[in-house]
Order: sequence, then C-alpha cells, then structure tokens
Amino acid sequence: MAEYDYIIVGAGSAGCVLANRLSEDPDIRVLLLEAGGRDSHPLIHMPLGMRSIFDRPAINWSYESEPEPHCYNRRIPIPRGRVLGGTSSINAMIYARGHPLDYDQWCQMGLTGWSYEDVLPYFKRSESNWRGETEHHGGTGPLKVSQSNMPGLFYDLFSGAAEKAGFPRSGDYNGAQPEGVARADMTIGDGRRYSTARAFLRPALKRPNLTVATNAPATCVVIKGGRARGVEYRMGGALVRADAAREVVLSGGTYNSPQLLMLSGIGPADKIRAHGIETVLDRADVGANLQEHVNTFAMFDCTQPISFEREMRMDRLTLSVLRWALFHSGPAASFPTQSVSFIRTRPESERPDIELLLSPVSPDATPWFPGVRKPVGHRFSTRIAVLHPRSIGRVTLRSSDPADKPRIFWNLFDDPADLATLRDGLKAVRDIVSQYPIASVNGGEVRPGSGISGDAEIEEFLRRNCETAHHPAGTCRMGADDESVVDGELRVRGIDGLRVADCSIMPKLVGSNTNAPTIMIAEKAADMILGRTPLAPAG
Repeated sequence: MAEYDYIIVGAGSAGCVLANRLSEDPDIRVLLLEAGGRDSHPLIHMPLGMRSIFDRPAINWSYESEPEPHCYNRRIPIPRGRVLGGTSSINAMIYARGHPLDYDQWCQMGLTGWSYEDVLPYFKRSESNWRGETEHHGGTGPLKVSQSNMPGLFYDLFSGAAEKAGFPRSGDYNGAQPEGVARADMTIGDGRRYSTARAFLRPALKRPNLTVATNAPATCVVIKGGRARGVEYRMGGALVRADAAREVVLSGGTYNSPQLLMLSGIGPADKIRAHGIETVLDRADVGANLQEHVNTFAMFDCTQPISFEREMRMDRLTLSVLRWALFHSGPAASFPTQSVSFIRTRPESERPDIELLLSPVSPDATPWFPGVRKPVGHRFSTRIAVLHPRSIGRVTLRSSDPADKPRIFWNLFDDPADLATLRDGLKAVRDIVSQYPIASVNGGEVRPGSGISGDAEIEEFLRRNCETAHHPAGTCRMGADDESVVDGELRVRGIDGLRVADCSIMPKLVGSNTNAPTIMIAEKAADMILGRTPLAPAG
C-alpha cells in the first residue's frame, strides 16, 4: 500500500490533463490509474488509422446498449477507449467546443463560474491553435489543433450549396461564428493524433512525483468516516490499495465513473443493495441523466472520381502509410472529414440543433485493388446528429463484479422531439445536396435512398438504423441543488475528498463533440482541486 496526495482514476480525455496539471508542483504526489494499456499501437497515432483501431477489443471497452425500446429493441455498439488517452486515442479527432449558450445555460441553472465567459479561458489555456493566440483561441497550450488539410473540393461544393439552401458559412465555429458550415478543426499536430496522452501526459511522464499504473482497473473507492481514503485496483491479478492524503478524482467517463461510485456504495440505495453492495450514501442521481447525440448518416453516389476512394487503392494506401511512418505527412496524416456544420433546422431556435460532418468517402469503404477486391465506388456522406437531445437514459450496475460491464439505457427517441429533429436534419441534407454546385456531382442518394421520402418512412428508417455520436454525458450531474451528484466545484455531495471531473458532470449535454469540453472541464477542475484563483473570465 502506497500513499499519494491525489489519485486520479482514468487516464482519458480528462485524467491525462489532471495528471499533468496536478503534478506540475514537485511536492504533490500523483497516482494515475488506467484500466487499459499504453498507447503504443502505431495506428493510434496515424490519423487515417482511426477506422482500423476504433473498435479493436484490445484498446476498447466494447460496450453496447441495453435493448432500445423505441428502436425495435436494438442493442447498439458503444466504443470507448480503454488505453492511455481514453477515447481521445480512438475518436475522429474533431475539435469542437459547443455554442456559448450551452455554457450560459449551465450558469442559468445556478452553476456560478460555468458561463461561456468563465470557461473560455480554460479552452484557451489547453490549446495551441493553428490560428495562433486570438480572442477565442490559445496559441501556446499543450493540445495542438489544426485545420483539416484534406483537399477542399467537397468543402467548397457543400458550403456553396448550403448557402443556397439558407445555411451560412462560418470562418470559426469555435470562435465568433458558432453557427454555419466550416472547415474542420482537428486534434492533429505534426501529422499525428494529438490525444490527451500525447498532449498532456507524455510531457509529464518524466516527473518523479507522477506515477502512472496501466492495466490497473479500479474496483472501488475506499470510504471511511464519510471521506474517500483511497482506491482499490487490480494489477497483475492482485488486489492493490493506494491511499490518498488529499483527494480521489474520478475521470473514468460517463459510463465508468458512475459505475465506480455505485460499486463503492454511492448511488441509488435500492439498486445498489440489489447487488449485495453496502450503501455508503444514498444518491439517486448517480447514473441518471444520461444524454447522447443520436445520429445517422446519408450517403450519395458521386458522378466524378473526386472522392477519397482513389486513395483507398491498396498500393496508394501502402505508400501513404509508408510516407506517414517516415515523414508524418501525406493522406495518412489527416482524416477525411472536410467540414463541420452547426445548423438550425428551425429558424426560431436560439442555437443550432443539428451537426453535420461531411466526408468525401463512403463510411463502409475498404482498401481495394483491381482484380482482388472491388471498390465501393466514389461516394460522399454526411453524418447528422441531434445536438440537444431531450431523451434521458441511465447507467446501472450489471452486478457487484467490477469486471462486468455496466448496463447502459440510452432511451433514444423517448421524447419524440428528438426523432423529429433528426428527421428534419436529414431533410436539410437532402435540400443542400440538391443545390448547385454539389448537385453537379450528386449521382443519387444511396442511403437512406430516394424511395424513403415521407415523414413516417424516414422516422421508421431512423428507428431501425440510428446510431449515436459517442458523446455520452450527464451521469454524475453537476448542480446547485442537493440532489445533484457533484456541486459546482465537482465535489461529490456527502463524501469528503472525492470529486468527479469528466464529461459525466455535464448537467446538459453541449451541442458539439465532447472531447474539447472534457479537456476544459479537467483544466478548470485542476484549479479547483489546487485551490487556485480561477482564470479571469473573458470579455
């Protein structure tokens, strides 16, 4: 048994940030626990390798939902990173923060210090943006953010058509123009994926006061006398305990953080007792408030050979990988997402309700070679996601065994407004691709297909084929009310010395990809934990 000042559980998008910031003081001893292994697989670091590593069991928790009652009881796969960097090591590398009103909404819920003006300085502190230091961006932070360097033909075609359909262009969706069609900002730097393991953890590994334990899944938080005293975890088949002189910080993510709280006796008493776990603190909201961006994709044939399909030919792909290995350049040093769009399908909405991701390739494209395997053909596709879901789910325990996966109930489309919004998002895409100039290369809709046209037909298709954007949030809800899991300082209510700092604390899911907001949460949490004066609000 060893003692540290702080124990961080989970080396993902938040945990790696916390490990860096807390260990900056050489007198503070930090232990970072990660259930998975090192991020040593080369495809993790090659941006184009994302498709090949996204669902590898060796680096993935490989969760799936419980049967979704409004989606014909389908079980939907849930990939989550189980490796240093967590899901930031396997995601699509989109850097998006959300609309300013998303954070102002948190503040309006009583969470002082979480308005957009309050959180913007923490976004900036983390970031080294390709634009340099500006009013909205950081220029010297650990996290490198670059603009998509894929050839921009499809972006030009799509953005021009979107304007004709009534949707504006945006020069910076993370800055002064949070609404519109824009080129993608990505967590890619020097031709490599910039996960939080690369950006934040790697520079800190040389510090003697930081200990990183991999393949060390936590089994429970040790609580005595109403205080978190340490963490028990498994390593090499043995049960190990580490004590925390100051605090334990959970950064396991939206599924694993509430699971660990419940395994430790903190959560809905009836549900915990049902698994033979002694209740330490009856907290009904642990695991509740689960929110996700339900999504689908539309796919179209392309009448000209201008898609990424050409680069998928095996000989060209091999050369691209070799070029990346030698020089970290070329097609493999990027990812085929050409634009990120935040649009409103309803003019009366205060903020965008749909996100579109444009890709110049079919989602099911695979390496091909003449005479060996046929290509799927030149196509382009658009992901369509509901940004502010009203449907709420829950995470519960499967058993008292920490090795068992949690039960995940998304409850997609429980609120019919989400289904209507996704339907309208698909209609908006159809409208855009019917406009010039992208209409000049649109060879017809492949998915869902032009035969699916009426509202009822579209909704039926969505129930049978929807997925999620892998942006779960909310299960350790932050709030000003006594029923919330954590307070505005991210402290677990009713237990001293215990905090949660990850995407699970969001009271309302932000309308964007969640990696950048999670990094911001960790940056802000580090100042809270260390008792520092918060960064001065922007503006």
